[in-house]
Amino acid sequence: MFEKLNWLLMVLPFALWGTSMAAMAPLVKSGGPELVATLRLLPAGIAIVFAAFCLKRPLAIARIDMGWFVLFCLIDGSLFQFCLARGLVESGAGLGSVFIDSQPLIVALLARTLFGDPINPIGWIGLTVGIGGIVCIGVSPEILGHWFLMRNEVLDTQLFGQGQGWMLVAALAMALGTVLIRFTCQESDPVAITGWHMILGSFPLSIWHFLDSSRPVLPDWSLNDWSLMAYSTFLGSALAYGLFFWFASRKELTSFSTLAFLTPVFALVSGGIWLEERLDLIQWIGVLFVISSVLLVSQRSRLWNPFSKSNNDLPKELTG
Repeated sequence: MFEKLNWLLMVLPFALWGTSMAAMAPLVKSGGPELVATLRLLPAGIAIVFAAFCLKRPLAIARIDMGWFVLFCLIDGSLFQFCLARGLVESGAGLGSVFIDSQPLIVALLARTLFGDPINPIGWIGLTVGIGGIVCIGVSPEILGHWFLMRNEVLDTQLFGQGQGWMLVAALAMALGTVLIRFTCQESDPVAITGWHMILGSFPLSIWHFLDSSRPVLPDWSLNDWSLMAYSTFLGSALAYGLFFWFASRKELTSFSTLAFLTPVFALVSGGIWLEERLDLIQWIGVLFVISSVLLVSQRSRLWNPFSKSNNDLPKELTG
């Protein structure tokens, strides 16, 4: 029972991120990416720090972690959230999520290099299948047909639009942030780090927004718009990031980050319901590839060595 609950909590951040993409998509066009990114970071960071205070967790950032913490704020806070919001201006929630969640492959390579996280052949197959799923979901059917020599015409269509480019930069920033949390939490609490980095990461974005005279300080949003922003802030940001970086500081990074391949699935489903975004056949095939990728990478040790069990796999009463 505890193992199932732990698994659900590990998947929850990616479900919240996927649905938040659909919630944010209509807001960035009217409010601007800097404002939406600020509203997603600042209130969520305050909520996390307050929760850490109520839970009596240490709030101070250790001196040894301070340099990594500043870098973490700029990359995972400011850069990632801005590129995410900016990419949503020109791409749909589902498509944007697909491109941003190509980051597990980057994490896998970095984690292997820096921390020695094992990636056996099953894991590499799973990562490749996941990237293939992202291509099926994100690249237009016309371009795919051209690649597979099924069409005669010459295409002028770009492989990735400007929105997808922003999302790819966001994916790189997220991957670096996932790895940086290990260095940032050497002696500091990961929950406090998450909250403070969101607060401080919002400062450059808020200053940028206030200096932009072409937009109002606060947009003329309806109650429904503010409800979507609140959902993206407190559930899709505060709760999701709190859980994500708590697990990322403790779990094996390659398996855990590969769960990010589920985010496009949640984004596509919620985008279809809220924004009437629709998938064609090749995109549904990509969704199946993504789910298969998560299963392969998360279970790669068991699939590669099906008859071997470590002490961690044995019942508790047998290990003392």
